[in-house]
Amino acid sequence: MRNTPKTLLICLILILTCNNTFSQENKKLKTINDIIEANINNHRNIYTDLHRNPELSLMEFETSKKMAAQLRKLGFDVTENVGGNGVVGVLKNGKGPTVMLRTDMDALPISENTGLEYASKVVMKNMEGQEMPVMHACGHDMHMTLWLGTLTTLSGMQKEWNGTLVAIAQPAEEISGGSSKMLADGLFSRFPTPDYALAYHVAPDIPAGKIGYSPGPIFAGVTNADIYVYGIGGHGALPQTTIDPIVLSAHIISRLQTIVSREIDPVAPAVVTVGSIHGGTKHNIIPEEVKMQLTLRFFSDEVYRQIEESINRICEGEALAAGVPAGKLPLVLIGDQYTPPVVNDPGLVNKAVLSMQEALGEENIFRMNPATVAEDFGKYGLTKENVKIALFMCGSTEAARYENTIKSGQQMPGLHNPSYYPDFEPTYRAGVKAMSATIVDLFNNN
Repeated sequence: MRNTPKTLLICLILILTCNNTFSQENKKLKTINDIIEANINNHRNIYTDLHRNPELSLMEFETSKKMAAQLRKLGFDVTENVGGNGVVGVLKNGKGPTVMLRTDMDALPISENTGLEYASKVVMKNMEGQEMPVMHACGHDMHMTLWLGTLTTLSGMQKEWNGTLVAIAQPAEEISGGSSKMLADGLFSRFPTPDYALAYHVAPDIPAGKIGYSPGPIFAGVTNADIYVYGIGGHGALPQTTIDPIVLSAHIISRLQTIVSREIDPVAPAVVTVGSIHGGTKHNIIPEEVKMQLTLRFFSDEVYRQIEESINRICEGEALAAGVPAGKLPLVLIGDQYTPPVVNDPGLVNKAVLSMQEALGEENIFRMNPATVAEDFGKYGLTKENVKIALFMCGSTEAARYENTIKSGQQMPGLHNPSYYPDFEPTYRAGVKAMSATIVDLFNNN
């Protein structure tokens, strides 16, 4: 093919365009890196303070004040006490999309065993007045710091993007109530409704510096079930005069195991776990009643309904087979604490993955399998506003420690474990860089 002047001109334009785009991207990432390095020491201090001073769900009074104060320093318009201890910050920066970044704030009733110099020694009364040790064993202290680092970065490069940034610090994620409370208090009516909502969850089974994603379901839906099994009590030496609810419960428990293994499609993940069983008072007394407590996990409403129907059918069938009178059939109570699955918007995830790959390298962004743990972030995507949501897993374990654990075959301390803690610097750098780049690109490439 002969190179005509016109062809050469087109090639030159393409080269210049590519070089300009490359230069702009380099400038964006350099600005992000510069802001991260300028703030990492201050944010480490904030992180250790949050870790040292955790607060239980619905009692995040001081934590929410700290988050509100940080937002004000960054120039956000701040509203406190949204849905309880929730904080909402709004930063308007011209015309463009609205992006929401969420963190959770609450800690767990766990006694810390990390050995860290800044380990929590907090003991506080819960909502029922019981004194409990408290620890950020689910990494919400790191969530808040990643959130703050990203917001600091974005507020420091407002010339690079246009739109509205909504920052929310949510209470009570651990009891799956905080998102509902904030929504009920007008989160999407009193404040700008987001086009996109983003969040992180730290992951102890991913090395720090890497980010995991899932386009679609990433966390399971969860609800609990209470089953009351009734019988006819009597003397343990005269079982023929009774209908033993303990034996009946054992049959029910065995049959419950077949819901997942024999009734639900094997490619549809689900969990049915009997977490507690209580019945009886003495060696030689057959009781009148047994109570069981279950947790149910699922990724679709169809599977949830199937589990519910199966539990009711099994309990009734086993009771009738044992001769329980119709008026004393088991009572099954399901769903007083329901959390829907977290279902990421695939299009939003795919956009974010491109930005994160550019920021951290393709080798550090990987697709992961959904997990059967639960998170109430999914509720933000189920409102009439049809907000697109995406939650990402931020690796948080020191790389060498992770490799040694894998080689030794040992189990890394996981979430809700008294020995869990994130490796701050690589977690912070990677998490803030990836999320900052993502949000800038969402503003500019909408």
